[in-house]
Amino acid sequence: MVSLRRWWDRKALQVGLVALALGGAWVLRQTQGEFLLEVYELITRPMQMLQTGTTPEERQEELLKNAQFLELQTRITELESQNQKLQNLLGYAEKEPLASRPIPARVIGRSADHWWQQVTINRGSNVGIQEGYVVKAEGGLVGLVESVTPNTSRILLISDLKSQVGVTISRTSAKGVLRGDSSAEAVLEFYEKVPNVKVGDFVSTSMYSQRFPTGLAVGKIKSLDLKKLPASIAKVELFPPISTLDWVAVYPKPKNPELENQQSVTPKTEKSN
Repeated sequence: MVSLRRWWDRKALQVGLVALALGGAWVLRQTQGEFLLEVYELITRPMQMLQTGTTPEERQEELLKNAQFLELQTRITELESQNQKLQNLLGYAEKEPLASRPIPARVIGRSADHWWQQVTINRGSNVGIQEGYVVKAEGGLVGLVESVTPNTSRILLISDLKSQVGVTISRTSAKGVLRGDSSAEAVLEFYEKVPNVKVGDFVSTSMYSQRFPTGLAVGKIKSLDLKKLPASIAKVELFPPISTLDWVAVYPKPKNPELENQQSVTPKTEKSN
């Protein structure tokens, strides 16, 4: 009995510390640390109040106000960005003759599955838009109005795989067909086997195009494959920001006087024969 008491006198502190540690570990596990957080909050709350001069409730209210301020600031920045884009578009449209001023519209719909194929804008037949109208943005040609409702229009983008645009090389007048590639680039297939083109040449719509006006900027040659069969091809970097379209300008269907003259002359020639 005496030896047990002596052992206890020597080991009591150690046993107590071990028991305290095990008990603390058990409490921590059962409460998942909530107890320690409460103790920490209880100890540090007076210090925080001394440092900031505010109560926890006031601090929470301040954080909420800061969050609201940041939200408003973000909205203002977005509105300023949209306003600048609209001003740029209107400035771009004002360069057009008064009789052919376009209808400005904003992109309001775009599917992730058809990102490079089509977009929906917030203007339709109520403002005179019809199927076949041409859509442009800063940089040049964007696409063609494919379908129309009273208040919306769906645009077939030139980056769509089924899109085909007759184009010409501005420097040499070499011609071909531009096809969409579901990206910010397109594929240009030339009519000639060995066209007179080089990297960096500018590409615009051709005078032979019946769906688009002549001379609309499209892009520039990024790479060439002159050995491709049956015809040489080129990769074209598109000028319009197809991937980030926001505001666009919608124009009436083009009228190509030269093609109309050819069509009007052809019947007469057939009659004379």
